[in-house]
Amino acid sequence: MTDGASPIERMKRLPPGKQDRAVRRLAGLAAEGASDWAVLSRQNQVEPPGDWRTWLILAGRGFGKTRAGAEWVQGRAAMNGRLRIALVGASAAEARAVMVEGESGILAVATPGHRPRWEPSLGLLVWPSGARAMLYSAEAPERLRGPQHHIAWCDEIAKWPHGARVWDNLQLGLRLGRRPQVVATTTPRPVALLKRIKAAPGTVETRGRTRDNAANLPEIFLRQVEALYGGTRLGRQELDGELIEEIEGALWTRDLIEQCRVRDVPGLRRVVIGVDPPAGTQGDACGIVAAGLGADGIGYVLADASVAGLGPEGWARAVAGAAAAHKADKVIAEVNNGGAMVTSVLRAVDPDLPVKAVHAAHGKVARAEPVAALYAAGKVRHAGGFSGLEDEMCGLIAGGGYAGPGRSPDRADALVWALTELMLGGRKREPRVRVV
Repeated sequence: MTDGASPIERMKRLPPGKQDRAVRRLAGLAAEGASDWAVLSRQNQVEPPGDWRTWLILAGRGFGKTRAGAEWVQGRAAMNGRLRIALVGASAAEARAVMVEGESGILAVATPGHRPRWEPSLGLLVWPSGARAMLYSAEAPERLRGPQHHIAWCDEIAKWPHGARVWDNLQLGLRLGRRPQVVATTTPRPVALLKRIKAAPGTVETRGRTRDNAANLPEIFLRQVEALYGGTRLGRQELDGELIEEIEGALWTRDLIEQCRVRDVPGLRRVVIGVDPPAGTQGDACGIVAAGLGADGIGYVLADASVAGLGPEGWARAVAGAAAAHKADKVIAEVNNGGAMVTSVLRAVDPDLPVKAVHAAHGKVARAEPVAALYAAGKVRHAGGFSGLEDEMCGLIAGGGYAGPGRSPDRADALVWALTELMLGGRKREPRVRVV
């Protein structure tokens, strides 16, 4: 079992004595004719086994998607002179600059004796074997109506204009040979074409993160982008290669949460910990969220300290730890399911823990709606990225229902309890005059 690292990366981790033996083994592979790619590639850059139709590589920027696609095409073309190949980019300029002429493109990865002749005026590559590849642009879907191909490499499909038309015309022309195949490389975006390809029979999927390719990327670059975008929607999409979708009718949208994200927190008047305890003693998730009320009147979400798989003592200690770390003046714990047990378990781990027991008179979605309104009014900020919490928030659907991860939005419910205490719990009802 390996962690997906390349042979070179694994060799660097070995003690000096074993490194020498590994170097000799790699030299032997080279003498036997193994390509550089066989030595340098990671496991998640290598063609998957099986009788697949589409190999979908969904990964963050800098992962090595282009190199994987170019090496796949180069390897096939060098071995089979009959191949007719389609290379489809988001635009003609990108297809040429990235897929063919780029630093990880086909011309760069071609080995001596197998380097194709490039005719840019025709958008044509011709290998010494006789294999031929034509460049196509997703901006011109009709150009793919008619030509036939054995295989195709499609790059950045999530940003294709006319995506469905381009894909359909390509599929209808993939009819040469016994086993037509497509490699599709892209940074994920929640577009209809990508969802359709993922769900299609015959699709195999490879996922990857920017940091998977750390051996070939400057460490300063990795530190900077992770500091800037780690945990944000953009970072999860562009660095972690996650496909993040909006759910119709959700109380929170990803865009709304992104607008609420800040790096600096002002002085805080109060800090509380919201807790949604597990329903039983079987180690279900316990939502634990720290939030504070700023001197500016804004609510700040400070941390998601939620835990899963722990018994009562375990999650109670996690609550006490969060309260101590953030100097909370109150722990707001829902007691509907555990009753007095919740309070007693918390006090057992810390007798001085300032616990306030709250009872839920309404369902989770109904409780969340006033808090979602605070976000819409610009009255809440997230001090950092909280991916698990935010996924649950975006899974709560107006009118009732939950379509997020897990069985229940425990983290989101803890957030609701905390912000309700800070920003809604002390609000007094104003007297009204009724006109008769």
